[in-house]
Amino acid sequence: MLNNDRLLVQILLLLLLGACLWVLAPFASALFWAAVLAFASWPLMRLLTRWLNGNATLAATALTFVWMVLVAVPLVWLGFNIADQIREANMLLHSLQVEGLPPPPDWLGDVPLIGDNLLAFWDTVDEQGTALFASVRPYIGQVGNWLLMRSARIGAGMLELALSLVLVFFFYRDGPKLAAFVHSLLDRLIGSRADHYLELVAGTVQRVVNGVIGTAAAQAVLAYIGFSIAGIPGALVLGLLTFAFSFLMVPPLVWGPSVAWLIWQGEYGMAIFLGIWGMFVISGVDNVLKPYLISRGGNLPLVVVLLGVFGGVLAFGFMGLFLGPTLLAVAYSLLGDWVAKEVPEVTAAGKLPGKGLE
Repeated sequence: MLNNDRLLVQILLLLLLGACLWVLAPFASALFWAAVLAFASWPLMRLLTRWLNGNATLAATALTFVWMVLVAVPLVWLGFNIADQIREANMLLHSLQVEGLPPPPDWLGDVPLIGDNLLAFWDTVDEQGTALFASVRPYIGQVGNWLLMRSARIGAGMLELALSLVLVFFFYRDGPKLAAFVHSLLDRLIGSRADHYLELVAGTVQRVVNGVIGTAAAQAVLAYIGFSIAGIPGALVLGLLTFAFSFLMVPPLVWGPSVAWLIWQGEYGMAIFLGIWGMFVISGVDNVLKPYLISRGGNLPLVVVLLGVFGGVLAFGFMGLFLGPTLLAVAYSLLGDWVAKEVPEVTAAGKLPGKGLE
């Protein structure tokens, strides 16, 4: 009878847990990002709390306000900047449709083997510009619809980000209580290994944060170098913008319009240079540096980190950048613990690999 009552209580607890997860599901992304932001900046929270004589609420309020300023101001500036870029793109398309292409650059005909063909293609596009725009107009409409859908998703992402900045205050203020609750829950579930897995998850998330920030910084520096060489005005601002866009894994949204601007200015050589630099250097470093920084200092093999990063992004979106390596790290450790427990038992039974048939 006692076992039946215990089973009923466990079923009710599972149902209650499922109902709670169902209620929190719409806020899962915001909660996740708030937790990651609070964890990554927790040393700042501790330092600020000490400066404010242990007033955690005031420290959480001040730090949350700082994040709001750091995030809100660039987003507003980015919104105006994107509007200007769209307006300039529309002017460029209208100019090309009415006036045609500018004269071809002098070096275009000197390209080995295909120089004459490139000049002929340039003249053909210039002569048939109106017909060309008429033929691609339906596709431009499809691109516009795609951009509208993306804009709606970006708007939803902004709302999630705003909610995350509100929730991060509670993670700052109640962080020690939440950590103690998670520790007691894991201790109840897996016993003495709770500390090990908490350290494993914390270390993995910290390495991912270091990898994301380190890669963003490297891409920003490389972008600044490329913009400076190409003579792009506001290279420092564009480099900082690349740092922000690197978190969203879309640096081409910064160097791509810069390439278009160079073409519009007639700087075709620099446009080709910046396009190659952006594709293979600025964007390419993400595929090498980020997995290396994430795997550094941990016992997770690099191939597992690669699968965790790219597979996580494909499965969960940008959240997967953190979830993928963390899930694989925990699974890898669990399998290692299971194998370590099985090996002594096999050894005690006298059935070591290679000796089972003796």
